[in-house]
Amino acid sequence: MSSTENPTAEFIAAAEAHSAHNYHPLPVVIATAEGAWMTDVAGRRYLDLLAGYSALNFGHGNRRLIDAAKAQLERVTLTSRAFHHDVFGRFCAELAALCGMETVLPMNTGAEAVETAVKTARKWGYRVKGVPDNMAKIVVAADNFHGRTTTIVSFSTDPEARADFGPYTPGFEIVPYGDPTAMRNALTENTVAVLVEPIQGEAGVLVPPAGYLSTVRELTRERNVLFIADEIQSGLGRTGRTFACEHEGVVPDVYVLGKALGGGVVPVSAVVSSAEVLGVFRPGEHGSTFGGNPLACAVALEVIAMLRTGEHQQRAAELGEHLHRELAALAAGAGSGVQRVRGRGLWAGVDIDPARGTGRQISERLLAEGVLVKDTHGSTIRIAPPLVIAEEDLDWGLERLRRVVG
Repeated sequence: MSSTENPTAEFIAAAEAHSAHNYHPLPVVIATAEGAWMTDVAGRRYLDLLAGYSALNFGHGNRRLIDAAKAQLERVTLTSRAFHHDVFGRFCAELAALCGMETVLPMNTGAEAVETAVKTARKWGYRVKGVPDNMAKIVVAADNFHGRTTTIVSFSTDPEARADFGPYTPGFEIVPYGDPTAMRNALTENTVAVLVEPIQGEAGVLVPPAGYLSTVRELTRERNVLFIADEIQSGLGRTGRTFACEHEGVVPDVYVLGKALGGGVVPVSAVVSSAEVLGVFRPGEHGSTFGGNPLACAVALEVIAMLRTGEHQQRAAELGEHLHRELAALAAGAGSGVQRVRGRGLWAGVDIDPARGTGRQISERLLAEGVLVKDTHGSTIRIAPPLVIAEEDLDWGLERLRRVVG
């Protein structure tokens, strides 16, 4: 703890002086957190309505996850994949079972998992589908957010993500999100995969039209194309189901998972698919020193155990109905600064009347009220609290939102 009269300013100044400015955080410095609440270096409490972009689905300092991490810390934390360890097999088996799949390829971050899925699709296309060398094509959706590596930004439509990072990786075709006709027209004999978010988070929590995901599933089956669902933000309970694809009864060929899989304790990501698809890899063709490490596996196993009960999914569904009912009422109110609300489960994108301020300005005003959210794309804010949030705390946060937007 700083001894100065303004510890927040001191900590921020130190960060600004010695870190690359690739983020623009809100002016708050967190020192401790528990459940849905965080406390800053000055001792002020804030309600977390962002949950680390879904990485903290089970809340800050979740006792089960912390205990699992502590127990593993006392045993072994890293072996690299040069050796087996005694948690790895169980992690892979239980994650595969949760997904209704057979095989798991673990990584660390979401972007690594997406890169792994891209490599998987291309190799499957050449070895199994028979696409000519270097001709594989992957179809993606406009306004996507799959990460910020050079390959991933090559198929982004966000100027901030793309500018000054070329030359870009070829082999991707971008079609409008939610447009099944455009998707159908984009599929060719050389298409190896369709990569989509079941709900686009960074774009403002965009839910596709009803039937879109099931149509994509039908098209990919017809054309012998892999359907890759990026459930890094939308998965593991956030929308009221284990996976957002379940809302349309869709099972993709490949799940890409991350964020909540590590419970906000350690970075854990994975590509989960059939033995046929992930069986294209041979030793030495892909890997990660930390991917599938013992500490990560131990935490993720506890996450999987929590998801198996269904209680967190049910809570997200029930509280999500309450959240969207309250937000709809706010948007319908006379003089409201809320123009539109979208989302599913405990996840919402709220479009603010630009006359009331940018998303950044609204986020700063909510910060002053003790509520933490984050803006995206102009005047949109995202609401995604930990799934463990108490209903009265959620209502407290929504009352502050009403106060800020009118």
